[in-house]
Amino acid sequence: MSEAKSGDKVHVHYTGRLEDGTVFDTSDGRDPLPFELGGGQVIPGFNKAITGMEVGEKKTVTIPSEDAYGQHSDDRTFLVPRDNLPPGYDPKVGEVMRMETKEGQQMNVIITEVDEDQVRMDANHPLVGKDLIFDIELVKID
Repeated sequence: MSEAKSGDKVHVHYTGRLEDGTVFDTSDGRDPLPFELGGGQVIPGFNKAITGMEVGEKKTVTIPSEDAYGQHSDDRTFLVPRDNLPPGYDPKVGEVMRMETKEGQQMNVIITEVDEDQVRMDANHPLVGKDLIFDIELVKID
């Protein structure tokens, strides 16, 4: 049987959870996730975990934050004048807002502070700084 290698299109079932057992994503009840191994479509640690697996193989891996979504970056937090928000919008700490960058890309931000004049937003990924645990099954290699 062949092992998964960079460039292969693989199909995997997975469940991702945090160290406290909270499940943040799963393919349970859905089709397996297809992607090109080494193609930059998934976090680096997930690629590493699948490389060398054979079809039908299952394993559990812990992916450290540096091989997942990295560490929190202050460069991804910013202040927005309240005047720039939609009229009548009352922002709340913890709320997720969808924004568009100058380049036209959509991104989610979390509101972390609100005062009379401005709102602080954080565009870091919600799983930044966290080690992730994945149960993985390699279903198919194309």
